[in-house]
Amino acid sequence: MVAKLTKGFWPKVARIILRNRILILFAIAGFTVFLALQWKNMQFSNTEANILPDDHPATIEYNAFTKVFGEEGNAIVIAVRDSALFTPTNFNRWNKLSKQLEAFPEIDFVVSTDNLRVLVKDNEEQAFVMEPFIKSPPKTKKEVDSLKNHLFNELPFYDNLVYNPKSGTVQTIAYLDKDIMNTEVRNQFILNDLADLMKGFEEETQLDVHVSGMPYIRTWNTKSIVDEIGIFIVAALLVTSLIFFFFFRSFRATLISMCVVIIGVMWAFGFLGLLQYEITILTALIPPLIIVIGIPNCIFLINKYQQEVKKHGNQALSLQRVISKIGNATLMTNITTASGFATFIILDSDLLKEFGIVASINIVGIFILSLLIIPIIYSFMPLPKTKHLKHLNKKWIDFFVNRMETIVRNHRIAVYLVTVGVLVLSIIGIYQIKITGSRIEDLPKDTHFFKDIRFFEQEFDGIMPMEIVVDTERKNGVIKPATLKRMDQLGTVIDEIPELSRPLSVVDLIKYSKQAFYNGIPKYYQLPTSQENTFIMNVAQKSSNDGDLLKSFVDSTGQTARLTTYMRDVKIDRMEEIEEDVQQAINKFFPSERFKVFMTGKALLFLKGTKYLVKNLLLSLALAIGLISLFMAYLFRSFRMVIISLVPNLLPLVITAGVMGYLGVPIKPSTILVFSIAFGISVDDTIHFLAKYRQELAAHKWHIKRSVYAALRETGVSMFYTSIVLFFGFSVFIISSFGGTKALGGLVSATLLFAMLSNLILLPSLLLSLERSIANKQVLKKPQIDILPQEEDNIKDK
Repeated sequence: MVAKLTKGFWPKVARIILRNRILILFAIAGFTVFLALQWKNMQFSNTEANILPDDHPATIEYNAFTKVFGEEGNAIVIAVRDSALFTPTNFNRWNKLSKQLEAFPEIDFVVSTDNLRVLVKDNEEQAFVMEPFIKSPPKTKKEVDSLKNHLFNELPFYDNLVYNPKSGTVQTIAYLDKDIMNTEVRNQFILNDLADLMKGFEEETQLDVHVSGMPYIRTWNTKSIVDEIGIFIVAALLVTSLIFFFFFRSFRATLISMCVVIIGVMWAFGFLGLLQYEITILTALIPPLIIVIGIPNCIFLINKYQQEVKKHGNQALSLQRVISKIGNATLMTNITTASGFATFIILDSDLLKEFGIVASINIVGIFILSLLIIPIIYSFMPLPKTKHLKHLNKKWIDFFVNRMETIVRNHRIAVYLVTVGVLVLSIIGIYQIKITGSRIEDLPKDTHFFKDIRFFEQEFDGIMPMEIVVDTERKNGVIKPATLKRMDQLGTVIDEIPELSRPLSVVDLIKYSKQAFYNGIPKYYQLPTSQENTFIMNVAQKSSNDGDLLKSFVDSTGQTARLTTYMRDVKIDRMEEIEEDVQQAINKFFPSERFKVFMTGKALLFLKGTKYLVKNLLLSLALAIGLISLFMAYLFRSFRMVIISLVPNLLPLVITAGVMGYLGVPIKPSTILVFSIAFGISVDDTIHFLAKYRQELAAHKWHIKRSVYAALRETGVSMFYTSIVLFFGFSVFIISSFGGTKALGGLVSATLLFAMLSNLILLPSLLLSLERSIANKQVLKKPQIDILPQEEDNIKDK
């Protein structure tokens, strides 16, 4: 029934396109202008995408934390590790830098040696007061050394917060206004004002300044993404155009193809603006992807047009056959490619969902553009000359196709043995794959901000915050001695984990209060005894300044407290071990029936988000295979044909996974994407081959051997061309400075190369081996890829 309804569809499409050429061109131009007007709505992502859905327990806990204590990732840290800092000139200039930072409206407050406060006991008032660390700017080296000694040896509260006593590193912490954290204002401040400030300081003092912090990293990361978009587009255009020209040796064909994909890129940016999606590290890949995926459409259409012209020299008939004979197969190949991307839509991750929506829309869009523009443009041009058709008779291409045919004809047993051998080796490799990765692993390694991340990991044990929230479930339960002791014990466990920094909490403030109570003697930096606690708390209650410090660690009711630590960049498996160790300590010191304690923070969200993403991306791959299997079932109405079509495309995925295992490439979000994308694209060759195979079956009266060889000879050239374009097109991403993008490009390229060989050798071998099983004329007389009237003319010619 479906075959009858669709039998005349593509001839009608061909007539509509060729009879309304001018109108269609104006429509394309108008829609392109409309989408170009949407570019103004494009914006680059200023937020850190949370991969987890809103209803995930980790997200709920993080939101509960920020509701009480606010955003925890708004600090920019600035540090100097140089003994030359401790001269009067440089030290005063360092303190002046703090004042300059505080003067910016984008900065909420600054913690530095300039405005450091020292907790002391006022014996007359019997209260604690906060006195300035620097009462007047030091004028001599002796005064600076005295301040340094006081800071490094007598103020343990600020250890690992403002200074590192082992290396002599001093740091200033600037907290951004939380209202600008996810806005363009943050980027402008960091890229312009802060950069100028740091440059001026370095020029004046000749000191090497290190800057980091999550807002700083996110801003420079976004800038790196923006800078790479243009590079990718130019590189993709250059590589694909050069390969296209090498194959076709025609400036005209190359120029037409470039025009098609450039319009496709304009549409890609337009759809991003129209849907008001932010440009992220994934959506930034869509424009060059459209170029790489669009060129194969142009190759199939132009190659078919030139074959038809060479066959009979009738331009009108050639153009009509290009649309009617290639249209359906090309539509299905683009739908399968789009399906590989569209499966990301089912995920709860906004980052992947937006990527899937825009990519799938634009893949269908580039198909429509190529199907409309190429026949219409060629209809206004004279017939291709003999020199334009020479590439159809290239000896090296004939040699390649003949070699494939010889292997299929004479060495099928060897093909199967090699396939089984490679499959076994790949499965062994798969067992060596680890699910790992880290938060900064994919960041550009040669950038200044990545090197500064490593600096702060070395000096202050990391910059990724991890929070532990302690809910005592009773008012003022935090400051009870028993609770403080439990928090101190937990802090000791955390401090013993090498990848975590010394935690900061209300416990440190209480210890500092005891030290101040005993006139600042460092050895009294410890929790007060039960006897001391009464006196110290009485003094603390009379202190007006103490409340401001307390707000950072305890909520307004005194019921909930936080312990803040920072984590080094570690692999996910080690991060899981750390989480387990800390959780065991929490369970030990805080009985669940009396306390509600949970871990949160960006470091934990990354861990859980990565595991969640890997799990769901495997689901999306399974969905992609299922969807494409349905397409195959619709096209061929034969279960055996579905199996035959899937095997050559699943094998390359297994081989790539095995190679990842042997090379030590881990499964992580950036590499798991490879499989859905590569599978959706590699199936295209299978559809083109099987579509031609079905047509040849009718031409050769259902003789499978002749049909397979004929299909291999005719589609082999186009399959080779498109695979080479895709291989080098995706290889463009290897130039990226982002590890994830680089891995995506390399792995997809390798997978598509394996897929080409699989479709050219294994697929026809399977068809020939299963000749008797599938040579059922009753089934074959009902193909979904119909034998059209133009096809019948071709069959009569044969």
